[in-house]
Order: sequence, then structure tokens, then C-alpha cells
Amino acid sequence: MRSALTSLGIILILGSLMLAQTSSAGQAAAKPSTAAKPATSSAVKPTAIIDTTVGKMTCTLFPDKAPIGVANFIGLATGSKDWKNPVSGATKHGVPMYDGTIFHRVIPDFMIQGGDPAGTGSGNDPVPPFKNEVSSDLLFDRPGRLAYANTGQINSNSAQFFITEVATPHLNGGYTIFGQCDEATVALVKQIARMARDPGTDKPFRPVRINHVTIQKGGAAPAAAKPASTTTKKPATTPANPN
Repeated sequence: MRSALTSLGIILILGSLMLAQTSSAGQAAAKPSTAAKPATSSAVKPTAIIDTTVGKMTCTLFPDKAPIGVANFIGLATGSKDWKNPVSGATKHGVPMYDGTIFHRVIPDFMIQGGDPAGTGSGNDPVPPFKNEVSSDLLFDRPGRLAYANTGQINSNSAQFFITEVATPHLNGGYTIFGQCDEATVALVKQIARMARDPGTDKPFRPVRINHVTIQKGGAAPAAAKPASTTTKKPATTPANPN
């Protein structure tokens, strides 16, 4: 009898141990993972590094706000988009368009404008014009806005662009903002805007040249420049492509 009870007791003990191990394994499997979730790609924006003869400009691009404009700029900067030379009429394939272009129009307390292969601002468009992309939450409320120049028509964006030196609220709604440049770039814009220039065309006598534009995908966004005072003097002209 004692032998039978002893055997029964051993069986019960082994059963309890097996049940405890099964329970522990189940709890371990149910424990949630503590691994950090990867960052979403939607928060990452490409950055344009514009290397010029007087320094580098760094601007974060806004593909979420101006997808057509950003794709156009990247295509022309990298040479992945075909364009037509406004002087010779030759079609260029695989050639970065902005390399060698100048800032042909500079105005203190306003902006600098470039991106014309002809260097005049009045040549034929290198690529077919496209529509404005305007967002109510993306305004000319601070320095360093990167935007397309146009003729004043809503479908006249092409290749020319400008970078503002100050807040220019009178431009709101009329131009496609497709990027924001950092504070160091704004300081460089101020320097370029004050170069000696022709008073009739605002073209510098010794224009700053763009060496190359590098596109960095997934780079950190530069800090936005602080909004300028609302008492800034209103410029006499707008950055429309002069014809």
C-alpha cells in the first residue's frame, strides 16, 4: 500500500513540474517584444546641396507639398531628365542642367534667382512649363524659401528658381515653394544679393556660378530660418521670369 502511495505521489509531483514548465513557456511566448519600431519613410525628405563659387547652400525639399516641382528639380540637377539648351536648341540627355548656370538676378532684401542655362532669365524654357503647386500651410513667411520663378501665369514653372532673403508674404499663392534652405544658406543669399549689379537687369557684373547640385535622399532636414520681422520693406518687383 505504501509503495503504491509513494508511486502515486511521484507521479503527481512530476505532473506538477511539467505543468509549471508549460505555464512558464506560455508566459515567455506571450511577452511583447521591446524592439523599437523603425521610423516611417514619410518623415524623411531629400536635401539639395547647391555648390557655388562662393560656398554651399543646403535646402530640404518638400516632395509631399510640391511633388511635380521636386521631381523636376531633382531630374534637372542629376541629369535624369532631358532638357533643351535655350541657346543651341540641342536636347541634352544625362547632363545635369544646373551645372555652370549663374544667379542672373539678385535683389537685396528680397531674393536671388538662377537656373537659366542661357544666363539671362529671358531665354526659352529648357523643359515644358508645369502648373503651380500651392499649399495654404506653406507660405513665404520666413527667409530661405526655395521656389520656382514664373511669368505670372499659373502654368509657367520650368527650371528657374529663387531663394528668398526675407519673408515675402506678397508672393503667397502665386509661386511654388518646393524647399526650405538653412540659416547658413540665407547668410550666403544676403551676400550674393549685395553684389555689384546692373541697375536695369539686376544681373551681377560678376555672377555667382553653380558648380554642381547634389541630391541627398534621406538626409536630416536643416533648421528653418527664423521668420523675419513683418516690417520688412516690400520689394519693388516679384521674381517672375523677366521677358
